[in-house]
Amino acid sequence: MKLTILGCYAATPRSFTNPTSQVLEINNEVFLIDCGEGTQVELRRNKIKFGKIKHIFISHLHGDHFYGLVGLISTFMLLNRKTELHIYGPVGIKEIILLQLKFSKSWTGYPLFFHELKSDEPQIVLNTKKVTVETIPLKHRIYANGFLFREKPKPRKLLMEEVEKYAIDVAYYKGIKKGKDAVLEDGSIIPNALLTADPEPPSSYAFCSDTAYHPALVNQLDNVDVLYHESTFLEEHAYLAAPTGHSTAREAAAMARAAKVSTLILGHFSTRYDSIEIFQKEAEEIFPRVLLADDGKTFSFP
Repeated sequence: MKLTILGCYAATPRSFTNPTSQVLEINNEVFLIDCGEGTQVELRRNKIKFGKIKHIFISHLHGDHFYGLVGLISTFMLLNRKTELHIYGPVGIKEIILLQLKFSKSWTGYPLFFHELKSDEPQIVLNTKKVTVETIPLKHRIYANGFLFREKPKPRKLLMEEVEKYAIDVAYYKGIKKGKDAVLEDGSIIPNALLTADPEPPSSYAFCSDTAYHPALVNQLDNVDVLYHESTFLEEHAYLAAPTGHSTAREAAAMARAAKVSTLILGHFSTRYDSIEIFQKEAEEIFPRVLLADDGKTFSFP
């Protein structure tokens, strides 16, 4: 599982920082999460191929999370994209995007599908052969969702030395990977445990931005491998968090601790701060495994 941060700062873009956008690569599938201004430039800077993006997830309709979307959709058109594109976001996103395309006469030459969200309960919005994506209802000033990505269990690993020792035909490999025993020509049975090893455990990633401190999410986030949680403010400005629908670094860490996640990544930093290092220091007082997002940073997880 690989996460590339294209932008992770709150509100307005600056010459050296970008609003929220990131790319998640999990089991060879590529997902774009949020699409603030500058996203397509950062995609190019990070050498992420546009054609690999088939699903875009928009958390909410504040500009710093989706104002780059219509530009990206238009660029796909200019590049003669043919592959269909699916966009998941709150009710209203279809109208907003289609209105811009209509008046700019920039209709796409590829299939464009909108999946508008309105439920206040978690729901699975994508279910592929490799991954499921489920909404995480957040607590913000407007309707907002995070997204929980879960890799499906992988097939068992063939122990080729053992498989070749018994001269098992390649036609049976698929079944063996699924856990079946091997039956030889003489009728003897070779137990699957002798022919395979356990696969790597499936990965999971939760994206939670923007949201106020919301302990009700703990059950849904239980034992997630990696949690990206907004930390707009430091404790000295905690009084600003709840009224604006945001969290502090300490609150993000409290969520990670309660949910027993493996790793916490902090992001969505207010641009009022000169340095983001203090966010990590404050969070580590509550939870030990804290990483800091930053534009252009890439994280890889087993």
